[in-house]
Amino acid sequence: MTAALTPLEQDPGRLAVLEDIERRVLWLSTAIIDHANRVRPNPTGLKVGGHQASCASMTTLMTALYFEHLRAEDRVSVKPHASPVLHAINYLLGDLDEAYLTTLRSFGGLQSYPSRSKDPDTVDYSTGSVGIGATAPVWGALSRRYVNSHGGDAGTGRQYSLVGDAELDEGAVWEAVLDPMVGELGEVVWIVDLNRQSLDRVVPDIGAPRLQGMFEAAGWQVLTVKYGRLLNELFARPGGGALRRRIDDMTNPEYQRLLRCTPAELRKRLPDTPEVQELVATLDDDTLHAAIRNLGGHDMRAVGDVFGAIDDTRPTVIFAYTVKGRGLASEGHPQNHSSLLSAEQIAELAERCGTSLDDPWQKFAADSPAGRACAVAAERLRREPREYTPVGPLPTDTGRTPSGTATTQAALGRALLDLTRSAPEAARRVVTLCPDVSSSTNLGGWVNKVGVWSSDERRNWFEDDPETILHWREKPTGQHVELGIAEGNLVGLLGELGATWSRWGQPLLPIGVLYDPFVERALEPWSYGIYAGGQSILVGTPSGVTLAPEGGAHQSITTPSVGLEQPGCITYEPAFAVDTEWTLFASLARLGRPDGSSAYLRLSTRPVDQTLAAVPTDPAARERRRRQVVAGAYPIRRTGAGAPAVTLAVMGAVTPEALAAAERLEKMGTAVDVVCVTSPGLLFDAVQARAGAPARGPRTETWILEAAFPARRAAPLVTVLDGHPHTLAFLAGINNVRATHLGVTRFGQSGDLDSVYRHHGLDSDRIVAAALDLI
Repeated sequence: MTAALTPLEQDPGRLAVLEDIERRVLWLSTAIIDHANRVRPNPTGLKVGGHQASCASMTTLMTALYFEHLRAEDRVSVKPHASPVLHAINYLLGDLDEAYLTTLRSFGGLQSYPSRSKDPDTVDYSTGSVGIGATAPVWGALSRRYVNSHGGDAGTGRQYSLVGDAELDEGAVWEAVLDPMVGELGEVVWIVDLNRQSLDRVVPDIGAPRLQGMFEAAGWQVLTVKYGRLLNELFARPGGGALRRRIDDMTNPEYQRLLRCTPAELRKRLPDTPEVQELVATLDDDTLHAAIRNLGGHDMRAVGDVFGAIDDTRPTVIFAYTVKGRGLASEGHPQNHSSLLSAEQIAELAERCGTSLDDPWQKFAADSPAGRACAVAAERLRREPREYTPVGPLPTDTGRTPSGTATTQAALGRALLDLTRSAPEAARRVVTLCPDVSSSTNLGGWVNKVGVWSSDERRNWFEDDPETILHWREKPTGQHVELGIAEGNLVGLLGELGATWSRWGQPLLPIGVLYDPFVERALEPWSYGIYAGGQSILVGTPSGVTLAPEGGAHQSITTPSVGLEQPGCITYEPAFAVDTEWTLFASLARLGRPDGSSAYLRLSTRPVDQTLAAVPTDPAARERRRRQVVAGAYPIRRTGAGAPAVTLAVMGAVTPEALAAAERLEKMGTAVDVVCVTSPGLLFDAVQARAGAPARGPRTETWILEAAFPARRAAPLVTVLDGHPHTLAFLAGINNVRATHLGVTRFGQSGDLDSVYRHHGLDSDRIVAAALDLI
């Protein structure tokens, strides 16, 4: 699909040009870091940092990829510490202004690690959190296939991941590799920078054969580029087989030590047999010194050959053996991870790379072979801008007023089905994801309606089974994606589905549903997806100690504050079915747009009497209630015209307990207001905005504070939620009142709901006592 333009074996001139470009990339990436640390003024003395050695190990691989093999339709995730290499390449391609080369890690300048949203040049994937950037192209490939199967034009092309070998320690990597859908993705190519060093040390046993076997077992094509042309030529000489065995069998630390040896020392350390001794004796010092570091990841022809061998029918991983710090004075040093070259060493590198400290950012002359090669590559990689297709109109209210008892979890499925009728065009952009919990999170009706997405249609063998309730119809037009039990995979795909609006102009409305206790497990990759521009809805259900019989392992405590603290996200915890519908529709309306944001909905399996919501029957009053629900809170009970003796602010599943406590207090002659909080994050933003702090988002609504907590009704406050009480503690500051905060601060245990609520102090007795203590 993307074979080399010209076989380098047949075109020595092109090989020389690529090696010339490679030297310039090495210089530029090193100089970018050097300028940030040694040249740019640093009045605070705070370490700036950068990774010259990590960049140097990638220059051959990235030069070969960008200037020889990459096409405009391809996408690349660059390992975090190689970001200066990416910027150097983009500069040579005309995609980055020279002024930015002096701004690495400065405010408003080049980011520490590649960022889609913050860097000024083309970055396909944000990286920086180890393992997440590596797997992102896997989910990008699935997202592109999903868009194409639903009538969008997201094109084709390979999805490359440039991965540090230490990243393969991350569990997220293997969760992604093992997912059954990934084995179908022939466009996925991982290139592992096998430099066998981590931050602190030379890794004693990187276990390359073991890692290769793990990829092979998952159905991947495994390619290895271990040695360069010079070493392979030596292996073919008399004694070459013994030399190869010697290098193959030595430990990583021993090999790394050889990189720091003089030729005289190499002659003593390297031979272990007479055959090797004799072969080494035939080599001059320069050849011996070059041979020991002649690994495949630094041999342009070897790299080109392995790229040409990629099989596009299955995912591919390339293990490219490299030297950390290749070409630098710190080459192979066990502590070179963040070391910086001295002024003398930088000057020596400039001379060796054919550039000058007086003009460090010079490009190739336009009429030079390297200059022409850069221009050709820039034209080949030029991408046409994508026209944005807006999401169709979304409803704000279906007009349904639930009665009887219902759960907010079930209301999610009901609202999605209602959406298919009230806004079919927008509903077609909805895609739901689950880690094997579709039925237990009440998505069964939705799944039956829209089907399960698969790249190919598959037969449903239980179609004629009358006792089967959940119909598993897998087809390319399905709108539900089922993954294995791996929350990282779920939110990885969720983030990429939420980025299709900015990648290909085709917005989707992705909703990931998982058990709320596992939201924290998924939080880092989901947060990183938001940072990278992925807009999505994460639904955590069931939640809290309200899931009483399940016990502490399935009772979430800290998740209510997730949205309060997570940038780019609005959190909702509705108490009633109609609140769920309204907040879901509002969250969907914020997705897939340049000024959009993600959302987190925390739902419950507790059946609640829906008449407690007291939804107004008057259309105008109902709309006012809806606006308040979406803005963060609403008064669900007011007592008289004057100020109450106490206000109860309650969120989510424990609302019935708060209302019951209010009834009891009223009977005792205590006037009570009850405010139902739906979004602590939005209320906190309003408090901050009212105080003049910078707004977290473009739609901060301060009016909701007076609507829900009017100053004229200020009273001592009791806050209650099924989660950590600090989530709502800030509410006391709205009117500067005395307050008591009830919630969950201990691991839960199994039991009936009343017993568990009593154990944690969430029952109406505790709420009444807290109110009386305050007044």
